Amino acid sequence: MNEDPPPDPPTSLFPERSDRSSDVPAPASTRTVDRAIGLLSEVCAEGEITLSECARRAGLPTSTALRLLRTLEASGLVSRDDSGAYRPGSRLIQLGAAALGRQELVRLAEPALRRIVAATGESTYLSIAGPEDTAIYVSMVEGTHSVRHTSWVGRAVPLAELAVGTALRGLTPAEGYVARRGLLEPDVTAISAPIPRPGGIVGALSLLGPSYRIDDDAVRAYGLILACEAQALADQLGVDSRGPITTGPER
Repeated sequence: MNEDPPPDPPTSLFPERSDRSSDVPAPASTRTVDRAIGLLSEVCAEGEITLSECARRAGLPTSTALRLLRTLEASGLVSRDDSGAYRPGSRLIQLGAAALGRQELVRLAEPALRRIVAATGESTYLSIAGPEDTAIYVSMVEGTHSVRHTSWVGRAVPLAELAVGTALRGLTPAEGYVARRGLLEPDVTAISAPIPRPGGIVGALSLLGPSYRIDDDAVRAYGLILACEAQALADQLGVDSRGPITTGPER
């Protein structure tokens, strides 16, 4: 059932600035931003919500909520699925990933990322689990080779099949790392190791580079480096782990 009401005059979240000398925003503009933030908060709180329910919870007329949600959608802060429900958008996930850059895990992981790059020359990432079965790259140190993987910070990728997804789900074999070739990008090899925490995985360290440079011997050597650094991070976070976590079948 289509919930869209008849269209109203467009509303902008960011009205054009007046030519007047005063830059004090008009009360209506302030209310518009407040309402948009309220709607965005409801979408994030539920993960998936209909237009009518979102408007009800925010205390807004449906037509007003629709206009503001459309503006948020155009900015990538929310998205709308085939059923008409609203979800957090990709841009919001990216902004959240950038904010996570100031969190403790990212701060602790940076020396480990730099050591991995120094030992391998390949670009290295810290990832965390994101919404809807995704992994989000939240930090990286770029490799030193002239041909290297460039920054994916803020990008969300599916967990299924990928090395980082396998690591974040704790499906690593006894060696403590997992490697995949050419699944998301042709001719790129990815190696990932989980960072354990009590009851699960807090994140994953990943190395990405061109497959022609990362043969099977390099995969084993780099994988062990990642696994050791991931365990060292777990120790810093206060995790008592006496070996690699294996919560699923070996692959």
